[in-house]
Amino acid sequence: MSGFIPNFPHDGVITVNRVILKPEYSLDDLQERVAMLCENVKTYHSDTGFVGGFVCVNSGQVSNEGSSIGQAVESPLAGKEALIVTFWNSFEEHEASHRSDSFQPLFQEVLELCENGNEEIAYEMMWSGKAYSEEEARAAREAKEKYQAA
Repeated sequence: MSGFIPNFPHDGVITVNRVILKPEYSLDDLQERVAMLCENVKTYHSDTGFVGGFVCVNSGQVSNEGSSIGQAVESPLAGKEALIVTFWNSFEEHEASHRSDSFQPLFQEVLELCENGNEEIAYEMMWSGKAYSEEEARAAREAKEKYQAA
């Protein structure tokens, strides 16, 4: 099931870049440079393998309900760490996009901001899905209660 990114193939590839900003740069700097980079990818690679993506920033909140590494109350990387996540038809198409002449200068400008250098990890999709509607959720709970004992 693929409801998170429309038209993302079941065997698609997800790439994740983790950016930790150098102290002299701000989130505004990152947002400006990543916007230029993302616009380039959408313009030049939407018909050569790019399916979609998103950028998210560390909010500082730590889930004590979902974490097993202690009871931290906030992340020290709040407002300083971001993830750039992109969705591709194939890893080969992703790699070709990075070799393009228009991409590389913009990519280097983003890397200038990074305290941690860059390591882009590629992942294969195992599962994705969007939440049920209210009606679907109710039906799913009723079915589960009805058939769980069986």
